[in-house]
Amino acid sequence: MAQIERAQLFASLHAKGAPLILFNIWDPGSARTVAEAGAKAIATGSWSVAAALACNDGEDVPLDSVLANARRIVGAVDLPVTIDFEGGYGQTPADVAANARQLIETGAVGCNFEDQIVGDDALYSIEEQCARIEAIRRAADDTRIPFFINARTDLFLQAERAKHADYLEEALRRADAYATAGASGFFAPGLKQPEQIEKLCARSPLPVNIMITADTPSHHDLAGFGVARISYGPGPYRQAAASLKLAAQQAFAAGSARAM
Repeated sequence: MAQIERAQLFASLHAKGAPLILFNIWDPGSARTVAEAGAKAIATGSWSVAAALACNDGEDVPLDSVLANARRIVGAVDLPVTIDFEGGYGQTPADVAANARQLIETGAVGCNFEDQIVGDDALYSIEEQCARIEAIRRAADDTRIPFFINARTDLFLQAERAKHADYLEEALRRADAYATAGASGFFAPGLKQPEQIEKLCARSPLPVNIMITADTPSHHDLAGFGVARISYGPGPYRQAAASLKLAAQQAFAAGSARAM
């Protein structure tokens, strides 16, 4: 399947009330495993990619490594691939556009693009982030690939859960502005309250992405709220690492018992 066809397919999978499920991966092997399990698309998680390389999240993995990993993942599966691109590995619109162009060249059909300033707790202003999104959209349009920009806001990750309702209007302002700037989806990790998720989905001009954690509503409920995309973030890597650690502990314990 050609890249443009994969990009068109990926966009079509974002259906309000019938969400695309993305079980986030970190390398070609995990991508192939998840594809074999029945995935419709493949998505990396930046935390997981960093952990697999013994790095920290927050663009600690060099850009060249991120791009090389993306290229290998795209080559390992015949599915649309979207990459968690964090803050785009740059601050200025020109820098993120140049980096996005390189990402598109790997064969990826979309990215997560966050509004938190990497290395800082602050968020870009709406105007600043819109300029960055517009730059990525122009770069994508130049390639003629309908690249899916999943615009992420970190508002709810930074705020105490009890105060999430206070940030909903700000999130909606960002969703409106990001849509006008050329974003394709709106990602609100950390948002968990059913009524707030439902309000966001009802009023957002973009398909909404919610991340699964221990206390997030069920898939069924999220679909009922109007969510169009469900992702798992670092959860799959943590599950795999815990399983590996347990198996190793059992093997070492069995070896010690035989030695006695």
